[in-house]
Amino acid sequence: MADSEEKISQDFVNDSSEEDENREGEVEMTFLDHLEELRWRIIYSLIGIVLGTIIALIFIDFFINNILLFPAKTANFKLQNLRPFGQLILYFQVAAIIGLILSFPNVVYQLWKFIAPALRQSEKKYIKWIVLFTTFCFICGIVFGYYLMLPLTLKFAAGFGTTSIANNFSLEEYLSIVLSIILGAGIVFELPMLSFFLSRIGILTPKFMRKYRRHAIVIIMILAAFLSPGTDPVSQVMLAIPLVFLYEISILVSKIFQKKS
Repeated sequence: MADSEEKISQDFVNDSSEEDENREGEVEMTFLDHLEELRWRIIYSLIGIVLGTIIALIFIDFFINNILLFPAKTANFKLQNLRPFGQLILYFQVAAIIGLILSFPNVVYQLWKFIAPALRQSEKKYIKWIVLFTTFCFICGIVFGYYLMLPLTLKFAAGFGTTSIANNFSLEEYLSIVLSIILGAGIVFELPMLSFFLSRIGILTPKFMRKYRRHAIVIIMILAAFLSPGTDPVSQVMLAIPLVFLYEISILVSKIFQKKS
């Protein structure tokens, strides 16, 4: 295992002097060139989002009935539409969000293509793998939020309070809860990629992360207590375990890709 980690890390630093010489021979992009490149990358990203939204609109009934509303049905949530054309607006909102999720790999790829001119050749060849790993982490976060965090939250919200008051929820509030939990979990699961970035620029080291591992676990438990619905320790532990696991993965990522002096 140590040999494979060392081999991967060496791929990022081997022949660095030769690559620097090659980069010196390349024509540097001006500020306007960077703006033009950024403009096209944004356009390509928006095209992917639009295509993803169109695909979502084609299957919108499936996404609404079998994915978006399924947790509400399981938790016996009673949803209400409180504004004119509320369901029509909901359909387009859901389609746009699903379009963004479907096009997430393309958005990440366009971001890396914009950064690519500043990378060495040994780093450029890992762009596709980085895009795949970033997408994998994001999808894992979405799955974790949808199947674990969201049911716990809805169950707590539906059962909290006195039986004399009916807990009915608007479509807008329900959609807000679903998005904040699912997308929030997807972002949190990008912790290994954040570790990669900070390690590559020399800010973060595996030694630092191992040294403050106990402090990080305490912080994770506190975050789990705030994020988990209710006060039962089981929910808090269920939320904290994946975060601790992500922290350990981040240490491994930092060890492999840390900046060499």
